[in-house]
Amino acid sequence: MLIGIIGENCSGKSTLAEAIKNAIGAEIITGKDYLRMAKSENEAILLFNMKLKDALITDKNIIYVISEKEHIGLLPDGTVKILVKADIDTIKDRFKKRMRGNLPAQVEQMLEHKHGMFDSEICDYQFDGVSGDLSEICRTIKHRIM
Repeated sequence: MLIGIIGENCSGKSTLAEAIKNAIGAEIITGKDYLRMAKSENEAILLFNMKLKDALITDKNIIYVISEKEHIGLLPDGTVKILVKADIDTIKDRFKKRMRGNLPAQVEQMLEHKHGMFDSEICDYQFDGVSGDLSEICRTIKHRIM
């Protein structure tokens, strides 16, 4: 199974990915990690595409965590897509903690500008990254594998 977890920075994507990984056994790939697969970007994308397509036809589970719109295009048809959402205040607070308590004005503006950028994406599931039930979505995904 191939699962694309899509959402803004600090929305709860990594927490969800870890929970699903523990529930079904999966490899997690985040953002541009695929570039490590080869020396050239084009070759890395080709290898990554093959790896993702392989997950659709084998029993290997891959979770691809996406926070940039251009990476959605790497997901082949048949990917289970989960949109993770969080309110802007939660995102800012989480980002501030990541930055050791300091949220520069430029970063805050960038977060506000990007907020909602995935709202129009067609996904199989939506998950509330603030108060969503991790065990419920994990059960749903696990059931989908069986």
